Amino acid sequence: MVAGVFIGSGWAQDLSPRAYVITPLHSNAVILTYNFYDGSIDYGALPISGATGTYSVPIFSYYHAFSFFGRSANVVASLPYAFGNFQGTVIGAEKHLYRSGLLDSVYRISVNLKGGPAMPPQKFAKWRQKILLGASLKVTAPTGQYDPTKLINWGTNRWGFKPEFGYSQRWKSRWILDGYLGVWFFTNNPDFWSRNMYYAGTRYQSQSPIGAFEGHLSYDFKKSPRLWASLDGNFWFGGSTSVNGAQNPNTYLTSSRIGGTLSVPITKHESLKFAYSTGTYVRFGGNYQNISAAWQYSWLGRPK
Repeated sequence: MVAGVFIGSGWAQDLSPRAYVITPLHSNAVILTYNFYDGSIDYGALPISGATGTYSVPIFSYYHAFSFFGRSANVVASLPYAFGNFQGTVIGAEKHLYRSGLLDSVYRISVNLKGGPAMPPQKFAKWRQKILLGASLKVTAPTGQYDPTKLINWGTNRWGFKPEFGYSQRWKSRWILDGYLGVWFFTNNPDFWSRNMYYAGTRYQSQSPIGAFEGHLSYDFKKSPRLWASLDGNFWFGGSTSVNGAQNPNTYLTSSRIGGTLSVPITKHESLKFAYSTGTYVRFGGNYQNISAAWQYSWLGRPK
């Protein structure tokens, strides 16, 4: 696995409370997020040991809510950038390097299936959530920085697709329980760590699907749902990698993370979100800590 693969796996591990809670029709938001990661990295079949990384990932995202055959729906597009330092022992020699560049862009479309019709702001203000059921599709596009001759890359040089089913229930007016179940599918990387001093030819890498379960318990501190905190956790498994069709069973992922999130409104249109997570059980896939802070500006109206 290259750096792009474990960053890609990070998208499989993301903790996103209230991802299926709906918003009024024509809601918009821009989100600026800063993520900091620190911890160990697993590279699978590659001859690397003791690999660690300390890196940052700023992300620009845009969110828009719309009606899909009368149901509430939304789309999110995210463009991440990354920079950081890595170190490890490669074939007996200790290596240190710095990398910066674009990661693969991420797109997600979500549709409510039950409990959340598309509503204008006036009607939404009187609506109260009970049980929501939704479905989404997340796509990662191979737009990240990638050089097949280098071992460390931000991009993965492949597509990723994650269909997901989501459940969200509010009770006693202030508590929300979320649960999501999804599976990541990947296309092949046709030019994996090739044409260099270690391998003169071209080889391809494939990865089996990754199953992901995610759960959240959150609480509103006021009647307004804009000030809330949540306890977050996930579990993910699968994802064995193969090079030129030869599978490495040691790359099978079985890992989980736990963390917390706090959302704080600062103005009518702005809010801040802070989150922390760490590995609880990591068989393979890297064990790291993540701290993130996000600024969000939201408004109502059709895009001009």
